[in-house]
Amino acid sequence: MVHGTHNALLDDRNEHIKIYVNGELFARNDAKISVFDSGYLVGDGIWEALRLHDDVLVFIDDHMDRMWSASKTIGLNLGFSKVQLEDEIWKTLKANDMHDNVHVRIMVTRGIKKTPSQDPRLTISGPNIVIIPEYKIAASETRDKGITLFTSTIRRGSPDYLDPKLNCHSKLHEVQALMQAIEAGADEALMLDVNGAVSTCNATNFFIVKNDEVWTSTGQYCMNGITRSKVIGVCDSMGIICHQKDFSLFDTYGADEAFVTGTFGGLTSVVKIDGRIIGDGKPGNWTEKLSNLYGKLINSEVHKAKSTR
Repeated sequence: MVHGTHNALLDDRNEHIKIYVNGELFARNDAKISVFDSGYLVGDGIWEALRLHDDVLVFIDDHMDRMWSASKTIGLNLGFSKVQLEDEIWKTLKANDMHDNVHVRIMVTRGIKKTPSQDPRLTISGPNIVIIPEYKIAASETRDKGITLFTSTIRRGSPDYLDPKLNCHSKLHEVQALMQAIEAGADEALMLDVNGAVSTCNATNFFIVKNDEVWTSTGQYCMNGITRSKVIGVCDSMGIICHQKDFSLFDTYGADEAFVTGTFGGLTSVVKIDGRIIGDGKPGNWTEKLSNLYGKLINSEVHKAKSTR
């Protein structure tokens, strides 16, 4: 099995899931989009991913806000409301009889093109909407072992040409970064910003711990991570010092601990970067503590959502 933050336990039920495509449900092998789709042709689309915990879509409002911000950024008229999209997500989950440990991927593209082209005026349909729900539990091996990173030469883009906060289908620069990391023998890539400061990873956000303080990037050049923001919020609520600041690889190599955050894996320890052991080379106490606090926050969200039904 490939080692990384998206490692999931094998679940045979995923072979039989129903996938939502533009209002209809299809068997996994029958769910298809035209080769003239804007997302396929030029990466013209946005996406969102969230988790179903105990019949609750956790942090759903944050995810919907992020998707609507992304749609406004690229000038995409979604043609439906947040409530309508949430209803379609639930329609898909109920059709699959899903209740817990589910990862939901929502993808919206500008639509079908008349001919291969960048020009949005050549779009001849409304947006294409796909919802893929899968049973996914993070592999315990990743959490227990931690991951290794390699610092890519591919930089995180500047907000004035492709804002890293935008969840768009154009992810080729992140794929390039990950390819470098894999070829270097690491699990995933660490990426610097245009000024050389540590920014984020190819698919997750990055944190270090130094002298009982939590550090992460300013956020200007990193993904607009929901989990990232929740961990920062947990630190603030518990009186844990958390700096959003510029820092370098010098600071990173000398960190006591390092970890990454993401919707699927939560918090995952980083034990080696560029061949250098971080801390004592195994998941640390601060990462475990923050992971537990994040887990309690999720449980609180589930309880709150159920109490208002």
